[in-house]
Amino acid sequence: MKIAIIGAGKWGQALNHAFSQRNDVVISSRHSRDLPNFVPMEEALKREYLVFVIPAQFVRGWMEKHFVDRGQKVLVAAKGIEVSTGALLDELFGDFLPADRLAFLSGPSFAAEVMKSLPTALVVSSLSRHLAEEFAGALPDFIKGYVDDDVTGAEVGGAYKNVIAIAGGVCDGLELGNNARAAMISRGLVEMSRYGIHLGARAETFLSLGGAGDLFLTAGSRLSRNYRVGLGLARGQRLDAILEELGEVAEGVGTAEALHRISEKEGIYLPIAAEVYAMLHGKDPRRSVEDLLRS
Repeated sequence: MKIAIIGAGKWGQALNHAFSQRNDVVISSRHSRDLPNFVPMEEALKREYLVFVIPAQFVRGWMEKHFVDRGQKVLVAAKGIEVSTGALLDELFGDFLPADRLAFLSGPSFAAEVMKSLPTALVVSSLSRHLAEEFAGALPDFIKGYVDDDVTGAEVGGAYKNVIAIAGGVCDGLELGNNARAAMISRGLVEMSRYGIHLGARAETFLSLGGAGDLFLTAGSRLSRNYRVGLGLARGQRLDAILEELGEVAEGVGTAEALHRISEKEGIYLPIAAEVYAMLHGKDPRRSVEDLLRS
C-alpha cells in the first residue's frame, strides 16, 4: 500500500515506523522535518492511503486549507472532540470525505513502545469492512489488527479516555493510593459508556481494546501526556505552565471542555469529566475529590 502519514509528532513518527514494515510509506507535516521518508505535503496528499495524526482542534481548519479530495482512503489516528461544535472526528472528517472512505484507529498504543516494535493489538473501525480490513492488513507483525463497524464507540472511547487519564494523574499526584485510582478508572469506564450509548454506540465496544484497553493504559502511566497534565494539576501547577512543559498537545484538555459544554446542553451526567474541567479551570484538586465522593 502507498501510504502517507499526515502529522509528524511522536505518534505520527511511530505510525511511520509501524506502517513502513510492510508498505511504501512517506510522512509529512506543516514544517519540514529531518525524518526518514519525509516529503512535502503536496506530494503526500497524492497518495492513495492517508493516515491523519492531526490534533482534533486543528482538523477542520487544516482540512479546509490543505485537503483536496482525490478519492483517497483515510485512516484517522487522532482522538478528541471538537470544542466549538462537540463533533467527533468521524463527523469532522465526514464534512470532507464520504463515510465509506473513512476508518478510525483505536486501542492501547503508546508511541514510544510502537517505535520499539513492542507488541500490542489495535482496532480499525469503519462503516466499510473492506476498508477496515485493508488498513488492518497493513499493520506490522507486532500489532494484531481487529476490525469493527462501531465508529461512534471507537471515537468516544479514544476521546474520553484522555479526560479520565487527567483524573488518573490527579489521583497519583495527590497520592490517593491504588484503590482510589482503580475506583476512578472503573467509574470512568461507566461514564464513558454512558456518553457513548447516548450517541448510539454499542455498550460492548467500551469493554474492547478501544475502550477499556486504551483507558487502562492511559490513565495510569507517565508515558501519557494527559496523565502528566493531571500530575501537574495535583502539584498546583498552572495549566499553561504544564502544557508548555509538555511541549505537545494533550487532547484531554480540549475534550474536557467539549464534554462540559455537551453535558450542560444535553443534561448528561458526566461527573468525572465535570471535575476534570473544573480543575483545568482552577478548582483545587482535593476539593474535586471531595465533591466526587459526595456526588
